[in-house]
Amino acid sequence: MANPGWERSESPFHAGELAIQARLGAQERMDKQGRRVIREYLPEQHRQFFAQLPYVIVGSVDVSGYIWASILVGEPGFLSSPDEHSLQVMAKPLYGDPLATNLADGMDIGLLGIELHTRRRNRMNGTVTAISDDGFQVRVGQSFGNCPQYIQARMFRLDEYDQTTPKPIHALSKFTEAERNLITTSDTFFIATAYQDESAGAAKGVDVSHRGGKPGFVRIDDDFTLTIPDFAGNCHFNTFGNLELNPHGGLLFVDFDQGNLLYLTGTAEVIWSGDEVSNYAGAERLLRFYLQQGYRVESSLPLRWSNPEFSRFLDDTGSW
Repeated sequence: MANPGWERSESPFHAGELAIQARLGAQERMDKQGRRVIREYLPEQHRQFFAQLPYVIVGSVDVSGYIWASILVGEPGFLSSPDEHSLQVMAKPLYGDPLATNLADGMDIGLLGIELHTRRRNRMNGTVTAISDDGFQVRVGQSFGNCPQYIQARMFRLDEYDQTTPKPIHALSKFTEAERNLITTSDTFFIATAYQDESAGAAKGVDVSHRGGKPGFVRIDDDFTLTIPDFAGNCHFNTFGNLELNPHGGLLFVDFDQGNLLYLTGTAEVIWSGDEVSNYAGAERLLRFYLQQGYRVESSLPLRWSNPEFSRFLDDTGSW
């Protein structure tokens, strides 16, 4: 049985996404593609995929409007889909994760299901409809799959853990040596953005997505600023479309060896052209992130991964 796509007359994209698609001459093509692949429910394949995951990436907005990217962890099955319009999450935020204070009934939320070892990923956004002592439930707003581009393949191991055990937490307002070391050696991070104005209709909400490249692809410009290349993608421009209308964003960096997590929130802008873009090998544009606050939590993630398989996917410039 075929899975119907977007069945509303209105676009599955909001004004920010449409503006960027139009700027780059892709709006007509993306309208057709979006109506085909974006849905207001979880197809059976996505329901099965989420159920087999031991972790999920989450995007949320705090009461001050700051946006955060987080990670939730559990034994496979901690994510389940009672019906095609709902996702049940049976996990609590890790120690020190901002999601612990952000989570609220009725809030917008973004989720990214991603398997690094198979390079599969599916995204959804929606609304929290219920919270319990063990987790929460989300009603699906939009759901769609992503291609495997830029995902560094690596195997994982889930260790036993106790979420209540305190871990060292370091609050930060600038990058110290510890944060610099993690960022400059990272080949992966996650970014959360949001546009929640009611004018966006069914396209409003929170998005969280993956970014990848060779270690060092994220450049630290000073104590507060990061510059990140944006390579060719699916042209949905969910992240950049949100930033077009709301400059706030949150980044999550994962230490795959030690289990340290770096949560950053701030504002961002897009550098569309110029020498700076052309000097970044393979980049079509740049994302510049300005830190406002963050937390580094030591050894809080009970997952460990193998080294990535860069050579299968990246050329010598870091492009695909």
